[in-house]
Amino acid sequence: MVATERAPAEVARRRTRTAVIDCDIHTAPRDEKTLGRYMSEQWRRHHESFGGRGHTGAYYPRANMNAARSDSWPPTGGPPGSDLGFLRAQLLDDWQMDWGILTPLIGAGGQLNPGYGEAMSRACNDWQIAEWCEPEPRLVASVVPYYEDGARAAAEIERCAADKRFVQVLVVARTAEPLGRRKYWPMYEAACKNDLPIAFHFGGSGGGPITGAGWPSYYYEDHCGMPPSFESQVTSFIFESVFDRFPTMRLVLIEGGFAWLPALGWRLDRAYQRFGSDAPRLKKLPSEYIRENVWLTTQPMEEPENPAHFHDIVAGIGADRLMFATDYPHWDFDAPDQALPVRLPLDVEAKIMAETARSFYRLGDRH
Repeated sequence: MVATERAPAEVARRRTRTAVIDCDIHTAPRDEKTLGRYMSEQWRRHHESFGGRGHTGAYYPRANMNAARSDSWPPTGGPPGSDLGFLRAQLLDDWQMDWGILTPLIGAGGQLNPGYGEAMSRACNDWQIAEWCEPEPRLVASVVPYYEDGARAAAEIERCAADKRFVQVLVVARTAEPLGRRKYWPMYEAACKNDLPIAFHFGGSGGGPITGAGWPSYYYEDHCGMPPSFESQVTSFIFESVFDRFPTMRLVLIEGGFAWLPALGWRLDRAYQRFGSDAPRLKKLPSEYIRENVWLTTQPMEEPENPAHFHDIVAGIGADRLMFATDYPHWDFDAPDQALPVRLPLDVEAKIMAETARSFYRLGDRH
């Protein structure tokens, strides 16, 4: 649900009724030189002279420039999400948030030059701590790895894991190969060893058409065609036996919707019962892995015409598996007081808005 007007902080607190934790805040470098300050001289010069080269992606014109809220451009200059003071006032303070999870989408993981991708990854992680988490204790970071190389990704996770302000490992939904493939397993091993969830977020391209039916014509198709990528990745995790190999893995799906997940579990169970010999034998039914290992964020929020159906969706997934997100500063931002399309029981609403995330990200003892 898009919020065109923001309520004052005190009104927002009354409307939300509960604490608020935002699980998807997009920060951006102020300019091209920002990340270069965190690179070696070699890669800083490469960064400023050549920049990156990734797989061809979705470059459809967005609903708004930078896919951003019209009011999210900092008065000091720079793109939306690049000014801590402005973000703090407009988001954290305005909604009196307990915590915010940073999810910078800078393209490091999909770079075709491995050395530059690794340097960009390291720079992004150091930048998050130095310019966001250090001056604002309510913000925690995501490890952005060079995920197309499992060994390099694992090394970066190990480097960052000593800093407890990193709370997850962030990849995108469209990768060069399905994320269950063994090339990615060193990344999962390092994440599980350090008790860090794996998050994959809306975006990416992987080098091929961005839908299973080819290239779409319109941004609308690109934007609304993302959930099948999430479905494919969840299917890959299950049938490539990732959860059997890493039973403690916590997987969170960010900005891919959520109403589709129960139906996917039903379909996978039925398919596995009919021709399970096509894949490695699993220790559980696919729907059991989904229930035990998968979490989701709420944005974009499904809003069925019949309010009773939203209750059914939440019941089918579980309030202990849904975590609130605004997607700030994007145009389809979900305001905390308007995001839920129906009024839920207070304990259920509290779980979705904050308490599931507090437990999932181990935030309870950080203040």
